[in-house]
Amino acid sequence: FFSRAPPLRSAPKVAATIPRIATPLLLTLVLAALKNSASHSSLTSLRSLDPPTTRLQHNLRLSTLRGGSGAQKMAGNGVLYLIGLGLGDEKDITVRGLEAIRRCKAVYLEAYTSILGVEKDKLEEYYGCPVTLMDREAVEQECDAMLEMSKTDEVAFLVVGDVYGATTHTDMAVRAKNMGVTVKVIHNASIMNACAACGLQLYNFGQTVSICFFTDNWRPYSFVDKLVFNMRNNLHTLCLVDIKVKEQSEENMARGRKIYEPPRFMTVNQALEQIMECVENREDIRDVLSADTFCVGMARVGQETQVIASGPLKLLKDYDFGPPLHSLVIPGEMHYLEEEMLKTFVYLTDDAKPTAEA
Repeated sequence: FFSRAPPLRSAPKVAATIPRIATPLLLTLVLAALKNSASHSSLTSLRSLDPPTTRLQHNLRLSTLRGGSGAQKMAGNGVLYLIGLGLGDEKDITVRGLEAIRRCKAVYLEAYTSILGVEKDKLEEYYGCPVTLMDREAVEQECDAMLEMSKTDEVAFLVVGDVYGATTHTDMAVRAKNMGVTVKVIHNASIMNACAACGLQLYNFGQTVSICFFTDNWRPYSFVDKLVFNMRNNLHTLCLVDIKVKEQSEENMARGRKIYEPPRFMTVNQALEQIMECVENREDIRDVLSADTFCVGMARVGQETQVIASGPLKLLKDYDFGPPLHSLVIPGEMHYLEEEMLKTFVYLTDDAKPTAEA
């Protein structure tokens, strides 16, 4: 080893090269240390932001420190919030939903697939911002402006119940995503799960049925096919009854006149009468449906004035459920606990006349 060592006379040359190598290396290390120190200081200041500073602002500033390209990308992207409001009043909204609303530049309320138990001004007072009503025509034909705004700003679209209770809102989500808009959904309770308030177990429900208003020229009986299928398979059936808000008559629609009919909300009683008409005109369903079929009527589910009553169809169709919204359930085979739960509400029998709920 020692025989291979360089002669002592070469030491001055090695010593002379050290400054040329060490100086740039030392300078690089010093600059890196200074840069890390500045970055750490900036990030530390971000962690001590005042509470009112939003998470979006925090992310934008953090992205700027990490290179800037992410900040530019986020600044150009808005968000469309689809927010469920629940079934009761202005206070049924989730905390997450309320926080999102208060961040948004514009807030829209869908006002035709369902109705809330309070007026719009109550929502505006509680949310702390103006709310724009959107009827069927606006939602299905004129929502382009809202989606365009969502490209650069946060926008909220409010739905009574849960967001995806109507195909209209699924279509809106698809359109928004196809436009490159970020869509965030905040769910809430809807009649699809709150119908279990009557005591019938959700996992024993079959297909949901929609019952539309009959007219003089249009009286479809086909809706009972799903109902009969469920009953023959011992499954409960949730029946969603019709709502008519800002609807045109057939004559006005044919003449192209923008004249709208007063709002109409189907009652449990009307739904049962239409079911009985189906029974009278279709012999093939009488093995499971008759005037003695046990039914459950519900009104204003989730509200303080909620009403639940059950009994034979011939008795329930005369019971006064009060104002809308109404829903109907036709039970299949019931567990004894389901029957016991129903008896804790208004329970009509052949030897008792319909009475108002206490």
